[in-house]
Amino acid sequence: MAGHSHWAGIKHKKGRADKERSKIFSKLSREITVAARLGDKDPDMNPRLRVAVQAAKQANMPKDNIFRAINKSEMGGEKNYESLRYEGFGPFNVAMIIETLTNNKNRSASSIRTVLQKKGGRLGESGSTTHMFANYGIIHVDKNKINEEQIFEISINAGAKDCLSLDNIFEIITEKEDFYKIKTELENKIETFTYSSIEWRPFNYLEVNKEQSEQILDVLTALEELDDVQNIFTNANLKNLQ
Repeated sequence: MAGHSHWAGIKHKKGRADKERSKIFSKLSREITVAARLGDKDPDMNPRLRVAVQAAKQANMPKDNIFRAINKSEMGGEKNYESLRYEGFGPFNVAMIIETLTNNKNRSASSIRTVLQKKGGRLGESGSTTHMFANYGIIHVDKNKINEEQIFEISINAGAKDCLSLDNIFEIITEKEDFYKIKTELENKIETFTYSSIEWRPFNYLEVNKEQSEQILDVLTALEELDDVQNIFTNANLKNLQ
């Protein structure tokens, strides 16, 4: 989701139209349905579903929509979706990782390729950009919920890779394979998270100016509008847009 990628905070500040909200809800519903189909229908027993439901709640998705998405997983004849990752480059050779949830990989590849080519980028081979990123579990906790000493102790005891004190949040970083286990342990000690997901974090950020940032954001927005695209990660430092 846009809300789960590094450039999304910028987009969020620009405001979201009803059309964008509808598309976001549609993508969240798809993830909930797939997560429920692959595991238990009870979020407490299914970590992936729990993360999907929490993301939906953070996006202010109505409870009825969430229940419908879970129930949809039990319907026969539903399309089978699979998680596929595409790698590519945007303008100024910025690296991108594009995660999709699709029932037609040819359609996904074609639509992503078209957007990138129109915007001065290109679709890459498998492995062309992932070597520039690390795949981590990320959990954000509001600083008003817990003090620094407590969060650091809980994170270390749970086996987290790191715990950082940022502006208004504590950021807990886990290895990808430990994410759900550590998140479950933290849930026993911390009431609510501001955000939690598995992300691709670049080893090094590419510095771009304001004009370049605008062009990159244009590509990211166009990709985000594709129905199959769930998450986008880039190594471009878009702080000039904030």
